[in-house]
Amino acid sequence: MRSLTGLPFQRTHWEALKRIPKGKVTTYGDLAAYLGTKAVRAVGTAVGRNPHALEVPFHRVVRSDGRVGSYSGEGGVRGKIALLASEGVQVRRGRVVDFPEKRHRFV
Repeated sequence: MRSLTGLPFQRTHWEALKRIPKGKVTTYGDLAAYLGTKAVRAVGTAVGRNPHALEVPFHRVVRSDGRVGSYSGEGGVRGKIALLASEGVQVRRGRVVDFPEKRHRFV
């Protein structure tokens, strides 16, 4: 696999995203906690600036209430929902169905 291009801060976030299994989602807050920071908005910015779509699954990050949120990748929010659906994550009315069961917690 090729090396990710970006700032060290961004690359750290993107590497963490690769740990989210297919069929699961995590939250910006969970990702921030895993990375040892309280700067959830900075985490969101790093996720949103990911130029390595699909290689780095930033579509698997959702809001803390299970809402899909925005998506800067191809197709926008509809594209994010389609990618999640292709991995077995259903979204209804903008929220992940069975969110507690689909939520990935970093260990």
